[in-house]
Amino acid sequence: MLKSTCVTGQRTIGVITKLDLMDEGTDARDVLENKLLPLRRGYIGVVNRSQKDIDGKKDIRAALAAERKFFLSHPAYRHIADSMGTPHLQKVLNQQLTNHIRDTLPAFRSKLQSQLLSLDREAEEYRQYRPDDPSRKTKALLQMVQQFSVDFEKRIEGSGDQVDTVELSGGAKINRIFHERFPFELVKMECDEKEMRREISYAIKNIHGIRTGLFTPDMAFEAIVKKQVVKIKEPCIKCIDLVVQELINTLDSFPCLREETERIVTSHIRDRESKAKEQVLLLIDVQLAYINTNHEDFIGFAKYVQIFFTTKKNAVIRKGWLTINNISIMKGGAKEYWFVLTAESLSWFKDDEEKEKKYMLPLDNLKVKDVEKSFMSSKHMFAIFNTEQRNVFKDNRFLELACDTLEEVESWRASLLRAGVYPERAVVSDQYLTSLSITRSLMSSFFFSFLISGFVQGA
Repeated sequence: MLKSTCVTGQRTIGVITKLDLMDEGTDARDVLENKLLPLRRGYIGVVNRSQKDIDGKKDIRAALAAERKFFLSHPAYRHIADSMGTPHLQKVLNQQLTNHIRDTLPAFRSKLQSQLLSLDREAEEYRQYRPDDPSRKTKALLQMVQQFSVDFEKRIEGSGDQVDTVELSGGAKINRIFHERFPFELVKMECDEKEMRREISYAIKNIHGIRTGLFTPDMAFEAIVKKQVVKIKEPCIKCIDLVVQELINTLDSFPCLREETERIVTSHIRDRESKAKEQVLLLIDVQLAYINTNHEDFIGFAKYVQIFFTTKKNAVIRKGWLTINNISIMKGGAKEYWFVLTAESLSWFKDDEEKEKKYMLPLDNLKVKDVEKSFMSSKHMFAIFNTEQRNVFKDNRFLELACDTLEEVESWRASLLRAGVYPERAVVSDQYLTSLSITRSLMSSFFFSFLISGFVQGA
């Protein structure tokens, strides 16, 4: 405790009491001689009146005489008797107080003189004060505006004197809008995979017309990308509105200037809002006017085709639980397995650790068809079958798979579509399937890797 309250030791004096109560043959000589636990100011021993002395009406003068006699007569303390006792402690304390006053008085005098001069200058200004002086009114107004500007900036920069511990506000909330809310709004834009592939399919077919195309048309890619770029407008404008609202809410911290300040500042913010929206919409229009496929973040057609054909076999498209519905009752009936879909096969395992593989079904010549929901089951079903009338799984011509919801069924059908397993009535060529997959992936590369990353970094 001593080291934490007085690091230098300049203000510490050790006082040892009750020396007359120590057992015979013991003393505090080493402590009083500053040998056991040295202090810069040393130790002073004192003998106070006991409760018996107080009850016996022993006065202070008699107590001091008894204390002096104790130190002079004690064999361990007589050589240091002159530096012991209450009178000596009083003398040392008075000397320390005098030294402290003498050391601090010059600095204190200098501080008072400085404050006095400052007050004199301020008083001199008011001696010539005229309430109707326009320059003084202008100066006061400018000082208030400047202080308001500083306080408002502190609220946005986060360096204000008052810290809100209840909720986010000011610059912290704006930061959250840019780095959490805005990216979330962009991620929400991702459309349904089945719908996206349908649009790409129509675009490719409409561009080819009556001809059978050999190459993936870039016009299909541009048409789909432009449609997705337009969707960015809404979250961008929403982000600006949220930031503007937070800037206006910041004015609540200035109730005295609220009415007039709100009118001026809100007008300025609204002016900046319109310019910000114009700039954002201009950036989007620039992207729509020219689809930059030379950007370093865009994967490109040639590179993607190479990746497409080298990684297609091992790429995992989807994983999840499915129930095989057409297992005979003799073999245990319907059972749930962990399915893994790649571009080449559909495998299922005992559990999601994928250690015990039950079966692997190649996707060649497979198609998907609808299965009516059974009145005995609450699950939604679809089936996979071979177009060459071969058994799909053991002795079964169909592999009936079931999910808990219709959304899961549609999601699995969309994933099978990506793997090249098409609905029962669809008639498509390998070239068409390749074009569709390439266009879809190029669109994702352009839209998410290039466009969205650019907007988030710019924000």
